Amino acid sequence: MSGAETQLIDGPDGAIELIVDLPDTPRGIALICHPHPLFGGANTNKVTYTLARTLRDLGYAALRPNFRGVGRSAGTHDHGGAETRDMLAVLEWARARWPALAEPPVVLAGFSFGAFVQTRVARALREAGTPARRLILVGTAAGFVEGARQYDTEAVGPDTLVIHGSKDTTVPLANVLAWAEPLEVPVMVVPGAEHFFHGRLHILRNIIERASCECD
Repeated sequence: MSGAETQLIDGPDGAIELIVDLPDTPRGIALICHPHPLFGGANTNKVTYTLARTLRDLGYAALRPNFRGVGRSAGTHDHGGAETRDMLAVLEWARARWPALAEPPVVLAGFSFGAFVQTRVARALREAGTPARRLILVGTAAGFVEGARQYDTEAVGPDTLVIHGSKDTTVPLANVLAWAEPLEVPVMVVPGAEHFFHGRLHILRNIIERASCECD
């Protein structure tokens, strides 16, 4: 039966709280990461919510963890290092939760700081020989971000779906283009959209749905 549930699972350094959005019959696992926890980011963020519901409607069990120090998730912020280990633990839990899915396809999606973390998760999965089926990055934290820090965002493959707003003042579009250019990764630019995609979440959903149809 489809629906949403909240789970508290064991992570490397304590509990990890997550919301699970379930389709009727999961065909894979989608892990969705929220924006920076020190600036109000949580798994209820509207972009994160949109990513989760879109992927759920595409047939994935959509997992929305809270990063360490947010909600009931234990631990303290670690600038992406420990957060990456936590996300790998969430995926391990998910594979055990749905054993009937033989080597379930994994989609990684993230927004802002969450996108930065997902590039690290994707690298870890590649190195383990279990690469993600798809990587979706929205408002990706890259380069110098005012009020935060310098993000050395990991390299990703050219099939990565990178979506950014043309009027993003939190992470300037130029930052993402500078990161993507040497990787030869296309960037989907949403005209008029700022960092949180106010009034344009439906465009975000449509882009992901179209990309999924092309991928399938």
